[in-house]
This record gives sequence, C-alpha cells and structure tokens, in this order.
Amino acid sequence: MSDATTQAPAEIATLSRPRGAVLLVCIAVFLTALQYTGLLPAALHRLPEALVPNFADWLDAIFNFVKDDLGLLVLTRWLTEILQWFLDVTGNLFYGKRRWPNIGPIPWTAIAAAAAVLGYYLGGWKMASLAAATFIWTALVGQWSIAMQTMSVLVIAAPSAFVIGLSLGIAAWKSPAFDRGLKPVLSVLQTLPFFTYLLPAVIFFKVGPTAGAVATTIYAIPPMILMTTLGLQKVSPEVVEAGHMSGCTKLQLLRHVYLPSARTEILVGVNQVIMLCLAMVVLTAFIGMPGLGAKLLAMMGSFKLGRSFEIGITIVLLAVTLDRMSKAWVAKQPEHFERGTPWWQRHFMLVIGTAAFVFFCIVAQFFELASEIGRRQSLSMGKEMDVAIKWFLNIEWVKASTHFMRAFVNVQILIPFRNFLLSIPTPAVILLVTAFALWLGGRRQAVTAAIFFSLIALSGWWDRSMITLYSVISAVSLAMLLGLPIAILAARSEKWSKRMLLVCDTAQTFPSFIYLIPAIMLFGITDIAVIFSILIFAMVPLIRYTIEGLRTVPLEVIEAAEMSGATRMQRLIKVELPLALPTMAVGFNQAIMFAFFMVIIAAFIGTQDLGQELQRTLAGTDLGKNFVLGICVSLMALTFDLTILKWSSDRKRLLGLGE
Repeated sequence: MSDATTQAPAEIATLSRPRGAVLLVCIAVFLTALQYTGLLPAALHRLPEALVPNFADWLDAIFNFVKDDLGLLVLTRWLTEILQWFLDVTGNLFYGKRRWPNIGPIPWTAIAAAAAVLGYYLGGWKMASLAAATFIWTALVGQWSIAMQTMSVLVIAAPSAFVIGLSLGIAAWKSPAFDRGLKPVLSVLQTLPFFTYLLPAVIFFKVGPTAGAVATTIYAIPPMILMTTLGLQKVSPEVVEAGHMSGCTKLQLLRHVYLPSARTEILVGVNQVIMLCLAMVVLTAFIGMPGLGAKLLAMMGSFKLGRSFEIGITIVLLAVTLDRMSKAWVAKQPEHFERGTPWWQRHFMLVIGTAAFVFFCIVAQFFELASEIGRRQSLSMGKEMDVAIKWFLNIEWVKASTHFMRAFVNVQILIPFRNFLLSIPTPAVILLVTAFALWLGGRRQAVTAAIFFSLIALSGWWDRSMITLYSVISAVSLAMLLGLPIAILAARSEKWSKRMLLVCDTAQTFPSFIYLIPAIMLFGITDIAVIFSILIFAMVPLIRYTIEGLRTVPLEVIEAAEMSGATRMQRLIKVELPLALPTMAVGFNQAIMFAFFMVIIAAFIGTQDLGQELQRTLAGTDLGKNFVLGICVSLMALTFDLTILKWSSDRKRLLGLGE
C-alpha cells in the first residue's frame, strides 16, 4: 500500500509535465499572435531600455575597485614578471629566444628522438612512430619554430593547470560546502565563450604570451578539479582503513593512499588539461600570442587555405600525439622492481631517452639540417594547395552550386527563420524555452530555464542573444539531418564505425577557426557561411554518440527483435533507436555546446550576434560588457545542458541502463 501511495504523486507529476508544457506553448503562441496583429504592448515585446539594469557599469565599478583600490593589478603585474621569466626560459630552450639560460634552441632531432623514446615507453612501437612522425613532419614542413613557440607556453600552462586543479579538487573533496559552492562556478567556466577569458588576461597580465598562458591555464582547470574530486570520492573505505591501521598521518594518508588510489581519474584529468590547453593556446592568437595560432590567423586573413591546412595538420598531429600518450599514461601500471635493483635498470628508458637526446644535440653541432630546417629546405606544399583550391572553386558547377545555396538556403530559409525568431516577443521566447525544459527535464529545469532567460532579457542584449541562438539552432538542426543518417549507416559494421570515429577524432582536433576559411571561400560573408562553419564542428559529437549508442544496444535484444520477425527498419526504429536515445541525447547536448563555442569564433566572419560584440571588447577595456556578454552565452548553453542531461539520466534509469 505504501509503495502505491509513494509512486502515485511521481506518476501524476510525470503526466502533468507535457500538459504544463503545452499550456506554456499556447500562451507563447497567443502572445506572438497579439504581436503580429499589433495588439501587444511594446513593453511586452521587448523590455524597455529604462528598465534594463546597467550590469556592465556595475561590474566595471567592481572590477576597477578590485583592480586599482585593492591592488590586484599590482599583484598580477608582479606575477607577470615571474611568469615572463619562466616563459623566457622555455622560449630560449624551444625556439631560441635571447634570454637565460642562453643555450637554446634545442635541435629538432633531439626533441623528436626523446619523444619517440617516451612514446615507446608508454605504448610501444606504434606510439613511438606517432611521436617521431609528428615532430619530423613539423620540422620538414618548415613549422618548427612556430610550433615550439606554442609548446613553450603549453609546457608552462598545462602543469600550472594541473597543480591548481589538483589542489582545488582536494579542497573540494575535503569540504562538501566548498564543493557545493565550486560546482556552479565550474559549470559557468565550462560554458563561458573563450573571448571572456582573454580580455581579463590581457588587462591583468599584458598582451602576448603571459596573457595567453594565464587564459589557457584558467580555461583548462575545471576538468582537473572535477576528476580529482571524483577520484578521491571513489577510493575504497577498506583501503583507507588499511592506511589508518598502518599509522598514517592525514598528509601521509593523502599522499600514499588516496592519491595513488585515485590515479586513474587524476590522469584522465591530466589528459583533458593537455587537450584543453592545446585548444586554447591556439585561440590566444587573438591577444597577440605567437605560434601556430597566430600563423593560422594570418593565413586566414589572406584566405590561404592550403597553408592553413598544413598548419591545421600540425596542430592535429600534436593533439593526437599528446592525447594518445597521456591516455597511455593512464593505462600504464607502475612497474615494481626487487630491492637492490640498480638505478639504471629501474630507469632504463630514461637512460635511453637521455642518451638519444644528448647524441642528437651533439650531431646538430656538426650538421645544420639536424639542428634546424629553414624555408628553402622545407617540403611545404602550401602554395601548390592554394593554387589547386582556387582552381577547384572556379569550376562552373562548383560556383553554380554555392550560388544556389546562397540564393536559396540563405535567402529563403535562414534569414526568414532569423527574422521570425527576432519577431517573437521576449516573454513568449522565455515561455517556449521553459516549456522545453519542463517537458524534458522537469520542474526544476523549467524554473532554471525561466530564470536564466529572464536574466538574458535583463542584460540588454536580447536581440544579439536571439541571433546567437538562431545560429546554434540552425547549425544543430542541419547537423542532425546530415549526421544522424551517416552515423546510423556507419553503426551497422565495426569496420565503418571505427573509420567514422577516426574521422570524428580528426575533425575535432583541427583548430576550430580553420573551418571558417572554406566557409568564407564557398559562401562569402553570409549567414550560410556562419552556419556551415558551425555545422561541421557540431556534427562530430552527434555522429560519435549515435554510433556509440547503437553499437552498445544489447545483442540479446536485437536477436529477440529478429526472432519476432522485425525487418531491419522496424528493428532500428522500434528497438535500437529507443535504447540508444539516452546516449544520443548526450551527443545532441555536446553538439549544442560545440555550436555555442563555435558561434563565437564565427564572429570572425562578420556576424551580428554576441560573438561580434565580444570580439569588439578585446580592442578596449570593457571588462563589464565582456563579462555580461559571456554570461549571456553561458546561461543559454547551461539551460540546454542541464535539461538534456537530466532527460538522458531519467531515460537511462527508466530503461534500466544505469547512469
């Protein structure tokens, strides 16, 4: 009897969610109809300017107080000098910057050899070949110097993010109150557009590598905190009890019991830190950071797709190599030796790596090519690729196809949709988003959505936010139309699944703003160029998670469907897709997050959204405006993130698939 009474309210609440969502949609449609007939008061269409709080000026006042009156700027400028010293050291070692210790640059052959030995230690000959090939390619195409400029910042930013993230993760694990307060901050940090990281870094740490290193470090900290906390929380009580019984102090318990037990999660955090650092250090080209990102940005400005593609390949190879090596580090178990084993035997690969490094440093003193490969000796094919691409774009059928898409998709579909979204009254949009959150996530998600979008309305940037949302919705919708059929076809066989996942991995590791170049060259400065550049990036998680969801459907369920006489299409629609939907929803959510990330970069094309305004703030010191714009993007992204993940979690629980 008690079970029935406790289940009844939950069932009633579940049944009332669709009805409540329909009611909210009806009210939104009614308000929109009033707007179209001219009967809706202007104050209900858009919030009057007189009622918009001046958040930007208030934040500027707070920032100026902290910066000047509390002396934060003095502290950060002092830290800048220390950071600059470290960057000078790594710069000297990697690409020969004229600073202490004045022994650089290290020959490319020595770095390639050391990387190959490390790769062999972590993953065997395949990993060694990948590591060596990456650095050999970088040298042979004449990009060694700019790649090392990027690496000189990466080797400072990644360890810094690791140390800070590990410390905060331990603090969050120790203090539940601190953990509860930190979680919302991390959620916001993970959805803030990257421009919001750049301006504070420039103001407090000067333009150039120092600001780039700081922005990169802060951007990469959240996953390290989350993985450290997760790992420490999962440590077995039996292991801890054994530590207590052996007489460990609290510090010894942390160092010798908790951290080793949480090694896997912590190293996964290290992997994510490295990948986020590499992604962000390329984007810091917008604030004067030299290296691969700056060169790529320069090539974009002159529409040199061939040379941009070469730089993109270098970044992909570096990303894949660092990703595979850090993952291999996660999987590799510590080696144990008998007491009395000689030091050189216990550290045999370190000895080999050091010997190879020293050998090639000596060789480089006698052979110039072993030290540096100049432009004349490089094997770059960028110019030839540029010529081939221009020839392709001038083919009549290519020009006719792109002209048709600009004339039809852009004029007949995208622009009318944008204008329609802008014509909907602000309260109606808030009600529609609230209805979406209520239907999928429940009451808590609906309240959160209503609050978040109301704050966007109060920000004074509603129309710009709607244009941003229009770009995201358009790109993700097209990504679903194109990506889902591809993923469903690929999921039919193990071979094609692996091939498609490899394509997805490659597409995701390409620097994000390289996708702007083909978009501009094909479609010009138009809305379809923006959508196209976002579309490619957003398709990756959709395809990956759809394949994963379909491939993990239990075999016995598929066999039961076949035995009941279901055709392949019936099995797909009625069995496989419903079971795969929770996993696919995660991919859909990731596609939206990727789209919000990419729409800010697409401002480089010339949009009228929040990204364009954020880009303008980099030219000044409008920190308050920068933060308000970034929060608007974050609030929209968080609304969809919280709602879709809640639906996915509920659906998994309903299907008995676990969390």
